[in-house]
Amino acid sequence: MRHSSTLLVVAVAAAVLACASTAAAPPVGPLPAGPVSKIETGKGQLVAVAMPHRANGRVWRIARAFDGRVLRQSGEADVGSQVVVVFRAVGAGKTTVSFGLTRGERAKAYESRRFVVTVRR
Repeated sequence: MRHSSTLLVVAVAAAVLACASTAAAPPVGPLPAGPVSKIETGKGQLVAVAMPHRANGRVWRIARAFDGRVLRQSGEADVGSQVVVVFRAVGAGKTTVSFGLTRGERAKAYESRRFVVTVRR
């Protein structure tokens, strides 16, 4: 009896976590023109991009899907006056990582940054 109640608690906790993980911010809307940086690296290397902190609750968000066969996000940190996002180059290819500056999780983008990343073998 004790074993089955433990399984029930674990199942309920897993269901709650699964529901919570499906909640997501709305997608970022149209991106204004912004700077584009080109980065070349080798497979297995880390790629870090930095964007300046902004005031009034504005945050940098990944605005568009990028090729997960080329890059995978591995970290994010506030470093001084910059927001630094770190990716691992996992496969050869080319992808663009686009960021939009939004107020919280709203769709309107006030600024943008694009990073075109080429990963060689």
